[in-house]
Amino acid sequence: MFRVNRQTDYAIRVVLALAQQSENFRVPTARIAREMLIPKSFLPRIVAQLAQGGLIKTFPGRDGGVTLSRPASAITLKDVIETFEGSLLISECIHTEQACPFENNCPVRGRWSRLQKVILEELSSTTFDILAQEAALA
Repeated sequence: MFRVNRQTDYAIRVVLALAQQSENFRVPTARIAREMLIPKSFLPRIVAQLAQGGLIKTFPGRDGGVTLSRPASAITLKDVIETFEGSLLISECIHTEQACPFENNCPVRGRWSRLQKVILEELSSTTFDILAQEAALA
C-alpha cells in the first residue's frame, strides 16, 4: 500500500498552518499543535526536520515561533514529502533497469513510469498557497 506516514502528514499540517498566516508571521508551535491536532510529543522532531530541510525558520524565546522560510507559493507537497520520506519511487523497477529481470520487455514498467510521472507532477504543482486558499474556502 502506498501511503504517507503519520510524521509526514503532521509536517504537511504544520506547513499548511504557516501558509495560512501572513508572510513572516511567527506562530507558536503550541498553537499549531492545538489548531492542527498534532500531538505535542511529535512537534519538536517535525519542526526540527522541516527547519533542517529549509522549509521553515525557527525563532526561540518568548516572542519566538516558526515561519515559512520562503513564500507558500514556493513550497510544494513534493518538497515536504521528500523532506520526510525521501524520493518517491513507486517501484524499484523504474529506478534501475537491473532491478527488473525483464528490463524494457516488461509491459508493467512503462505504466509504473507514467504513474510515477503523474504523481510527481501533481505533488510538484500543488503549492501551499493553493492549499491555504482551499482551506479558507472549506
